[in-house]
Amino acid sequence: MSIIIKDLNKIYPNGKHALKNINLEIPAGMFGLLGPNGAGKSTMIRILAALNEPTSGSVNMYGYDLLKERKQARSVIGYLPQDFRFFAQYKTYEFLDYAARLSGMNNSGKRREAVEKMLHSVGLYDVRDRYANKMSGGMKRRLGIAQALIHDPKVIIVDEPTTGLDPEERIRFRNLLSQAGGQNVTIILSTHIVGDISSSCNKMTLLNQGELTFIGSPDQIISQAKGKVWRAVVAESEFQEINEKFPVITTVPVPKGWELQIVSDEKPHELAEPYEPNLEHAYVYFLENNLKLWTNG
Repeated sequence: MSIIIKDLNKIYPNGKHALKNINLEIPAGMFGLLGPNGAGKSTMIRILAALNEPTSGSVNMYGYDLLKERKQARSVIGYLPQDFRFFAQYKTYEFLDYAARLSGMNNSGKRREAVEKMLHSVGLYDVRDRYANKMSGGMKRRLGIAQALIHDPKVIIVDEPTTGLDPEERIRFRNLLSQAGGQNVTIILSTHIVGDISSSCNKMTLLNQGELTFIGSPDQIISQAKGKVWRAVVAESEFQEINEKFPVITTVPVPKGWELQIVSDEKPHELAEPYEPNLEHAYVYFLENNLKLWTNG
């Protein structure tokens, strides 16, 4: 395994227990960290990025002890935080060159070559002379992943990378991540957007209230929701009662009522029919029922 996490805890000075006894092995490839806002994802990501220290526990990052060998561990990590900021005075290529120098690329010729290659890879070469803070949101996220990739890291960590992006840029960003990952590269994608996980990751974990509640593949967690998802067309007068009693995933207006997708152990309405679950349904089912499941897949 590329990353081995053992008995990881994080307790903040105010007493908040943000991470609770996390034990996790993360292989090479695309790995999804899914959970609602406030689940502890950003805390865990900042620890893995060697920016924060845990209260207790250990992390082995490609052979480096993250607590005792932080400098060496950082050399194999590329990180794109959720609140990534740009220096207003830098043009796009200048910013990426600066990021390359910070990562230890001291040979100016090799650095220039790497910067140009990366700008082409992320589709920003034509705007290389534009000031970074003047780019669109999608372009900024692409530049963000470029600075994370510039030194060919073994581990690429991205925190909520597609928040605020339109669907086209979201797909483009996910494709960039997929292309960046080789056989011996680990990409950790932390998000609350289910679609980012279902379309990109073969392995995932679900974090809720600081605890891991699922470890496995998207297909394995989806299989746990079979028979728990329903489709029903209900009258306008029935909608409020159902919405208060059950988790309603989608609502589509139809003549004189609503078409609903509902997560429930029991049949939620006399006209409800079983519906094939997807990852979003399974995600809601696990959170609503406080389920825990570890698989060997």
